[in-house]
Amino acid sequence: MQSMSDLNAIKKPIKEHISIYQKVFRETVRSKVPLLDVIMQYITRTRGKEIRPIIVLYTAQMLGEINEATYEAATLIELLHTATLVHDDVVDDSYKRRGMFSINALWKNKIAVLAGDYLLSRGLLLAVEKEHPHLLLYVSKATRDMSEGELLQIEKARKLDITEELYFEVIRKKTASLLASCFATGAYSTIQDKEQIEKLWMIGEYTGIGFQIMDDMLDYQKTSVIGKPSGIDLKEKKVTLPLIYLLHHCSGEEKKRILRLLRSKKKKDKDLEEIRNAVIQSGGMDYSREKMNEYKAKALELLHQFPDNEGRRALEQIIEYIINREK
Repeated sequence: MQSMSDLNAIKKPIKEHISIYQKVFRETVRSKVPLLDVIMQYITRTRGKEIRPIIVLYTAQMLGEINEATYEAATLIELLHTATLVHDDVVDDSYKRRGMFSINALWKNKIAVLAGDYLLSRGLLLAVEKEHPHLLLYVSKATRDMSEGELLQIEKARKLDITEELYFEVIRKKTASLLASCFATGAYSTIQDKEQIEKLWMIGEYTGIGFQIMDDMLDYQKTSVIGKPSGIDLKEKKVTLPLIYLLHHCSGEEKKRILRLLRSKKKKDKDLEEIRNAVIQSGGMDYSREKMNEYKAKALELLHQFPDNEGRRALEQIIEYIINREK
């Protein structure tokens, strides 16, 4: 399992570049509207590990030199990511984010939605003002995919009829597209080779899929050391890979019973425990881990087609870090 000390070690070689990117981010979100500026300052102070901007920086370093366009790409990615988190907290009615109060908890839903819109618009304006149409293209593509993936998951959660093929389509759009845009925009800030940029997009997709499979597996842990409470996906009727495997490998009667438990509006802890145990006993966790490792291997295999330098080695560590994690 990876730890914060591992991430700090990954960050260290580009510490100065991270500082410059953070300055660009702060300047970009600054507003003349007092309330909005207070919210932006709060967001700046409470941002997370900033793995996505770090991917942008190291991808640029692997292919050339980190430059002004790289800092702008990293900022654009983080603006999009932060906007989606603010909106997600409203949709999920969440009042905490990384141990801190969410924007909607402090300023209510209406203001939170508008703050998320502001973050997204600042990112779009940054790309236009700095004349980076390709950055705008990659980020717009990711934004579209994330929205489609989220809505597709919500639609299928109602029917509980998701197949493995559809599951991978959902997480490719919902999670992997943003990581893909990190690699692609980092590359675009230093090169214009479309074939190479497309390879890097795929590295991000494979990494994002591996990341989401691990996230889904963490839901079946019996402890709550992970970033979300154990069993939250089951409570929300999210059909993830471990559960899909169980439903496809159990008897017709058992499938009906499990679906009945999932559809129940008042799930008890013992019901969640029963489903969790059934998933583990069916081999659903082992199968999911096997798939996760397949996607990680695909990402690393493609990455190894690029120059062996500090940037590439850092990206290898990042891929390991975000997939082999405990929260």
